[in-house]
Amino acid sequence: MRVFVAVGEQESFSGASRRLELSPAAVTRAVSALEARLGVTLLLRTTRNVRLTEAGRRYLDNSREILASIEEAGRAAADVNAAPKGRLSVAASVLYGKSFVVPCVVEYLRRYPEVEVLAHFLDHNVNLVDEGIDVAVKIGPLPDSSLKAMRVGQVRRVLCASPEYLATHGVPRHPGELQRHTVIAAAGVSPGAEWKFGGAGEPTTVRMKPRLTVTSNDAAVEAVIAGLGISRLLCYQVAAGLAEGRLRIILADYEEAPWPVHILHRHGTLGSSKVRHFIDLLAASLRAHPGMQHRA
Repeated sequence: MRVFVAVGEQESFSGASRRLELSPAAVTRAVSALEARLGVTLLLRTTRNVRLTEAGRRYLDNSREILASIEEAGRAAADVNAAPKGRLSVAASVLYGKSFVVPCVVEYLRRYPEVEVLAHFLDHNVNLVDEGIDVAVKIGPLPDSSLKAMRVGQVRRVLCASPEYLATHGVPRHPGELQRHTVIAAAGVSPGAEWKFGGAGEPTTVRMKPRLTVTSNDAAVEAVIAGLGISRLLCYQVAAGLAEGRLRIILADYEEAPWPVHILHRHGTLGSSKVRHFIDLLAASLRAHPGMQHRA
């Protein structure tokens, strides 16, 4: 397979022989034996050049992936007993990172003194590949991608307001009544002009006209606590305000299904020890955290 990949990439038997430091005859025999075993023609040979067939192109792509997995397995085997070292890049949203990820990072750094962590806490999606992120926590539906994902729980999206606001303006009993209230839109949770509801009743969509739109969830929390109006936020973001009595959840019967929480990473399950150890620690911590919910 390695010989075939070299020939396919070089489009030359002689080029592959130089790259692999094998004789041209050995390269030719290896490819011919591979074609005979598969029962297909992988390469079209002429006196002037070598071209891949359609089957050859597919086999080349698959072979590259297989050989990369073999190399990764070898690195992981050599790395299995090695202490984590180097730089680890982690990403999460601002409030989630502060409440859930930072304690894991602190414990991780205590355990492994040869690791440095660069933590990105931002209320917008990051591209792990483009931005060189090793591990990220994603809240909400997963995009289609080649990233590895591990589900660790789920969180509710809740509508909340301060007791003072509700005492002055009344408590809405149905999503349609929200149009008569002051609405605060948190871009990280409810960026659009339409809010969808489910729960006990029929699915409902309410077109909102926010009086205030903020790009960070903590700013929305502060505005709600200050009594400006109603906002839709994630349950962990308002946990402190609820516990202190500064916030109340409304329209709980109309909540949509909770959002899943996943750990995303670019590396396979046989990745480097620094990534593997951090994911193990983070997953165990998030699954045990009282602020996370789990499916029945």
